[in-house]
Amino acid sequence: MTKQTTVFIVDDDKAVRDSLAWLVESAGVRVEAFDRADHLLERLDEMDRLPFGCIVADIRLPGMSGLDLQDRLREMGVRLPFVVITGHGDVPLAVRAMKAGAVDFIEKPFSDRKLLDRIQHALKHDEKRRLESASKQLLKRRIARLTARERQVMEMVVQGRLNKQVAASLDLSPKTVEVHRAHVMEKMEAGSLAELVRMAVQLEGATETSNV
Repeated sequence: MTKQTTVFIVDDDKAVRDSLAWLVESAGVRVEAFDRADHLLERLDEMDRLPFGCIVADIRLPGMSGLDLQDRLREMGVRLPFVVITGHGDVPLAVRAMKAGAVDFIEKPFSDRKLLDRIQHALKHDEKRRLESASKQLLKRRIARLTARERQVMEMVVQGRLNKQVAASLDLSPKTVEVHRAHVMEKMEAGSLAELVRMAVQLEGATETSNV
């Protein structure tokens, strides 16, 4: 954990909220704590850019519940990992939260170590998601360099078609296809066909995600 991350805590019990904030800060992580979900939403809405981090929220909150908070975050496009705190008998609600996208939940009473472990897991999840997002954006910029014909060639090549098969499909000479293929490899900065295929799969996943 580093001070470059922020853990947003939401709990209406001041004693619990202060205790959680102290614990997380003692691990070297910046904390912002709120007593209501709508106060967190107001804070996130005023930010120009979301920091690395996660949200830790009690599932039972006054006004807007933890589940309702998840829905609003999704509508706002906030993708910070969400960790739910549940009380005795709230496991069904925690399961609903997990199905709705929460990365983890923790039952009261819990040890300091267990909570910090859950937060560490959430922070790693955020880091991984951001790295994957940055990688996809880079690939989108690379594929934008391709001409329409080069995209056609790339699509067929990653499907496993040979140059002569691509040439026949596009009514081109094998030599022309070879030139287009070389341009594709150069512009996509792919060192091998396997690497190009991995890029195509990642781009396909990015397209599917954006359409969800």
